[in-house]
Amino acid sequence: MDISRRRFLSFMGRGAALATLAPSAVLAACSGNAEAAAFQLKPVSPSLEDDLQLAEGFTYQNLISRGMPINEDGSLTFGDNNDYLALIPDADDPNKGMLWVNHEALTPLLISGFDYQGEKTKAQIEAEMPYVGGSILRVEKNSDGQWTVIKGDPRNKRLDGWSEIPFTGNTSIAGSTTAIGTFGNCAGGVTPWGNILTCEENTRDYYGDVIFDDSGNRSIDHEPAFYQWFRHTQRPPEHYGWVVEVNLQTGEAEKHVSMGRFAHECATVKELDDKRCVVYTGDDDEDEHLYKFIGDTPGSLHTGKLYVANLEKGAWVSLMLEDQPVLREHFKDQVEVMVRCREAAKLVGATPLDRPEDIEIDPVTGAVLVTLTNNKPKGNYHGSILRLVEEDGNYESMAFSAETFLAGGEESGFSCPDNMAFDSKGNLWLTCDISGGSIGEAPYQSFGNNGLYYIPMSGPDAGKVIQIASAPNNAEFTGPYFSPDGKELFLSVQHPGEKSKSKDEFTSHWPEGGSAEPKSSVVVIGGPAMEALMA
Repeated sequence: MDISRRRFLSFMGRGAALATLAPSAVLAACSGNAEAAAFQLKPVSPSLEDDLQLAEGFTYQNLISRGMPINEDGSLTFGDNNDYLALIPDADDPNKGMLWVNHEALTPLLISGFDYQGEKTKAQIEAEMPYVGGSILRVEKNSDGQWTVIKGDPRNKRLDGWSEIPFTGNTSIAGSTTAIGTFGNCAGGVTPWGNILTCEENTRDYYGDVIFDDSGNRSIDHEPAFYQWFRHTQRPPEHYGWVVEVNLQTGEAEKHVSMGRFAHECATVKELDDKRCVVYTGDDDEDEHLYKFIGDTPGSLHTGKLYVANLEKGAWVSLMLEDQPVLREHFKDQVEVMVRCREAAKLVGATPLDRPEDIEIDPVTGAVLVTLTNNKPKGNYHGSILRLVEEDGNYESMAFSAETFLAGGEESGFSCPDNMAFDSKGNLWLTCDISGGSIGEAPYQSFGNNGLYYIPMSGPDAGKVIQIASAPNNAEFTGPYFSPDGKELFLSVQHPGEKSKSKDEFTSHWPEGGSAEPKSSVVVIGGPAMEALMA
């Protein structure tokens, strides 16, 4: 996208924001030091090669891959299809910390040997259940600059399809106050107190979903359950599709009922002056919605109010039974509203969106950016990034303005935006998610495999979309998260070779190459080019 710096800064609101800073701060925000100003970033070209290709001057290390042990005796192993990442450094040593990793899904062929024909056996389903959920890893940066997993640390843990996780407030849902398992864990967020919010997204793939008729009678539809777990155990679908808070020091977790049940992509937290929290979250499906939760209590997300966005009116609309007569006509209590949140959102006039996925808050302007991946049934193949500004900069406001920040497509150079991260200079990094079956096909030919992109938010290249990396075959990059010093980017390489039909014909052999089977992995990207960008 070729737009002038002045126009881009004006659109972003950064011209006014930077004008309030001291001249030295403006210079740093715009170009960094002389070394950074002289550095010329050379992007990688779109590619269909089965490799992780990087722009000149960038390097990567493979931190961990699916199936690797995370404890000394090998009883705990790293899960499949890793997604969201969050690194919480030690207070006294930024080179050590706790790394959280989501495991969004699994590739049955590689885990249980299921070849997508017929019905799964109980043994196959039980083999898959440990590979979902999330991993808690103790990590450190050693003297040669490499990050490693400390396998002997007792804090290394797994949450998976077997984990018992209570609902907050001892809430009873479908006859139980505890859910068995967490899965479909896509993106997430970090609380001010250092806990992780991991988001259960496409949970219907496991046990199906519930359907309620006009009289409120409940039934279960197993048709969406691609993984067929219902054949082994009948678990209530209402137990999944929540935001789950995890304590990285203990492994304890809880599912937050007050944030609603749907295909949560992320949970982005903004702490208010009084230490209460606002959480933004999107429902990643076609024509679903954008939500905002405002907590009641400082330092806690247990209770609060949930709102859904109406973009036409620029309004956050309450989903609380006490505020909405139309909800009282359809639901018996607030818990039922939360369980059937999608229905409730539509009843109060929420705006249907094009798969709202990740959400990040601009550290300079405070604007809320939302990736809208695509909406193929409506002819939107490339998606966009939405920019939302709360009225008067107040995150508790019930009014906002919204407009497209960047639209995907050949002109802009990216398609199907997914995850985002801001670096220490306030510049935006973006990953994209063209589905595995669409890569290289119309209308996506020009983009090659999925990519990682850098978007300067200031300086002479402001607004330009620059490709930093190209993913292996069938893979997508997810979960970008910067190291404490900002000079390294932790990144998930998810589901390489997911379109393989048999173990005799893998569509990818990354990361080991040769004839090896593909493995989802976490990599750490650095190198002199990253050093120059962060200087």
